[in-house]
Amino acid sequence: MSQSFQVIPVHAAGAEDVVVGTHGVDEGAVFTGTEDGSIFRISHDGATIERIAHTGGRPLGIEIDLDGRLLVCDAHRGLLRIETEHGAIEEVAEQVDGRRMAFCNNAAIAGDGTVWFSDSSTEFGIEDWKDDFIQDTRTGRLLRLGTDGHVDVVLDGLAFANGVALSADESFVVVAETGAATVVRHWITGERAGQRDLLVADLPGYPDNLARGSDGLIWVTLASPRDPVVERLQRSPLWLRRQVTRIPERLQPKPKRTVRVQAYDDSGRLVHDVDVRTDEYHMVTGVREHEGRVWMGSLHEPAVAVLDL
Repeated sequence: MSQSFQVIPVHAAGAEDVVVGTHGVDEGAVFTGTEDGSIFRISHDGATIERIAHTGGRPLGIEIDLDGRLLVCDAHRGLLRIETEHGAIEEVAEQVDGRRMAFCNNAAIAGDGTVWFSDSSTEFGIEDWKDDFIQDTRTGRLLRLGTDGHVDVVLDGLAFANGVALSADESFVVVAETGAATVVRHWITGERAGQRDLLVADLPGYPDNLARGSDGLIWVTLASPRDPVVERLQRSPLWLRRQVTRIPERLQPKPKRTVRVQAYDDSGRLVHDVDVRTDEYHMVTGVREHEGRVWMGSLHEPAVAVLDL
């Protein structure tokens, strides 16, 4: 294990994503949300941890908006904005075409304030994420919140839509398809505007959150190595997939313990492959590179982790 790898405990389990502050007193601070609904601010050295808000739901992806506020994808409440100073919460979007989102997950914010975000499933919420993953419902969506407040469905039929990131020039947006182990690209501008292809195909693990780092790269979490048993199940008849998700939790396929993130440039070329061997941490679901440090979150761990490149 690299000596630069550090685990920083927080006061609740499931610190799923991480983001680094860029404005005022929050500059350099790290934010995360946990399964009890808390939002924490962590000093860049990890010495100070404080709870600044409580969403009343389950916060997942976290971004910094153009005004320095937190934009939180809450699996239960949809898109929220949070003032870091007082913890005031504003509801931004909870419905698409008149129907409440089931699983708001991750987001990216464009320079004009447009928010691109994912809804992982229209059939299952976060408590039943394994059901969607095994049953391969392919009901995940990439959504767009315009500056006028309207939400559009940009892509649907995704195999568990997850992390979202924009290219450096904002000519395309990418969304992780966890169930298919790919990163899907949707072109926003240029000759290919409106078209869909893959930035990365056949990943070695199941991607979760994505984030553009200060290095200009798109960082990809690999929450677990790919599992041949799971992939056979995904290709099996629907009745069998449903039966598997009804067996006791202890007998269901489980994510393998791993700490792995990768970074790609905007052409899809692999630049970094960080694979940490440790028993201290596992299932990285959030990543944020900032000035040579790679911050990580986990859906299950009561901690964030940081690695110096």
